[in-house]
Amino acid sequence: VQLQASGGGLVQAGGSLRLSCEADGGTYAMGWFRQGPGKEREFVGSITWSGGTAYGADSVKGRFTISRDNNPNTMYLQMNSLKPEDTAVYYCAASRRVGSNGNYEYDYWGQGTQVTVSS
Repeated sequence: VQLQASGGGLVQAGGSLRLSCEADGGTYAMGWFRQGPGKEREFVGSITWSGGTAYGADSVKGRFTISRDNNPNTMYLQMNSLKPEDTAVYYCAASRRVGSNGNYEYDYWGQGTQVTVSS
């Protein structure tokens, strides 16, 4: 599966951005991750084929929304009320299998898109 992420950019604090990630094949689930400067990669959220969503860090809940279209297979991340601490490279990932622990295994990754939030 090839993933193409887009939509990143520079925005002022309080602003909004919408990221997109298009996959060229079917997936069980797709997810967003981010890695800020000097930080470890962080799970932002995910969405299943049927539309079920899950969000990671408490800091994004209520501000970020994940959605998807299944034809073509595209996932979106709507980010509102952005804060400087949201600055990161955002990666999309896709899963076609479930691990032994019952979690989706993300084997396919996009190239990342930079989001910079100025104060």
